[in-house]
Amino acid sequence: MLLQTQLLWFRHQNCSQKVLFAVNVIFFLLAFVAFCVAAFTPGPKAMEVLSAATLEAAGGVAPLAFSLIGSMALFLGLMKVAEAGGLLTMTARLLSPLLRRLFPEVPCGHSAMGAMTMNVAANMLGLGNAATPFGIRAMEQLEAINPHKGTASNAQVLFLALNTASVTLLPTSVIALRVAAGAKDPAAVVAPTLAATLIAAVVAVIAARTLARFSPLPPVVASTALVQEDAKEEKVETAALLTPYPWVISLPVLALFLGVIPLMVVYGRVLGPWIIPSLIVGLLGFGLARRVPIYEVFVEGAKEGFTIAIRIIPYLVAILVTVGMFRASGAMDMLLTPLGNVTSGLGLPPEALAMAGMRTLSGSASFGLLDSFMKVPSIGPDSYTGLLLGTIYGSSETTFYVIAVYFGAIQTRRIRHALAAGLIADVAGLIAAVAVCRLLF
Repeated sequence: MLLQTQLLWFRHQNCSQKVLFAVNVIFFLLAFVAFCVAAFTPGPKAMEVLSAATLEAAGGVAPLAFSLIGSMALFLGLMKVAEAGGLLTMTARLLSPLLRRLFPEVPCGHSAMGAMTMNVAANMLGLGNAATPFGIRAMEQLEAINPHKGTASNAQVLFLALNTASVTLLPTSVIALRVAAGAKDPAAVVAPTLAATLIAAVVAVIAARTLARFSPLPPVVASTALVQEDAKEEKVETAALLTPYPWVISLPVLALFLGVIPLMVVYGRVLGPWIIPSLIVGLLGFGLARRVPIYEVFVEGAKEGFTIAIRIIPYLVAILVTVGMFRASGAMDMLLTPLGNVTSGLGLPPEALAMAGMRTLSGSASFGLLDSFMKVPSIGPDSYTGLLLGTIYGSSETTFYVIAVYFGAIQTRRIRHALAAGLIADVAGLIAAVAVCRLLF
């Protein structure tokens, strides 16, 4: 009866509440299964080991958070300089012609296009905090021109799919964690992450376009002509700011960008140690050339690194404690060992499957899981598994969270094929991450 009540409640909730419900269930099951396994394990010390591991995991959260402050402050300070110098806007202007081809149903010059380009540009530069507001704004603007209110349009589904497989130039969170874990080359994940996200983005576009044929839109309630007329009358401030570069500029730059990928794949080990120093000098030099007060702006951005590191402590406590219990009880070995026998030959260790599954649900939980794996002596940050786990984290997105936040912000209940397209992109990113890491490492 209780199960039926829960299922009935679940069926009537919106996507945001359903995602939270799923995370709550997983959070409880990790602790409950660990307790049951320890309780039925022969010997009096099983529960003692579980208790000690729980307290040890909780005690290690604060040192981890404080070890991340420096790296996060560095990268967020640099990104703040880049943003103040207009690099984010310049990147958006470069991407604008490409996005117009991907979203032909969005009226030319509409503010949705400006918000989408800013969102994609922020994701590419690793500005996750800046990408989310732009993404929500883009969904709101796309909903304004959506004749099927309450039902996700093709443009909204495609935009969400691109977010779940966002092309990433600099996975700052993974680099910061690898620095804290003592990696020899913290930026080693840059090349495989870039390659994997590009492949995932292409698959996301194909999946969204293909699945749209099998998920037809309902009859139009409002007049499409009236909606388009309202869109024309809307004042578009962002569009004026984001006047796209002509193709004669955009194409060579995009070709140069694509040409860097095989170069990084072939010479990634040689170029890897140059990335962080070059990034620091390049972004500070860019800001100085744009007459940005780089010191003041850098300090302002670095403050956000401290705030974020402190803010994630409760989330880290939740996931690190439950994962620590799950591992100490032996439940993780019972689950992962059979899977490892099947997938290890394909270059996909069982830890990678756990990371991929958790990543689709929660960014903070998967971040904590990545840290817990990095601390395992047999894995560490510099092993193939450690590099693969970092690549998976950097080349995938919290699909369920993105769906919950973006569609929840506009009160859309019928998401059509958005979840399927996002999950297909996640699988493509996982396969690409394994392939690229096997090639490089």
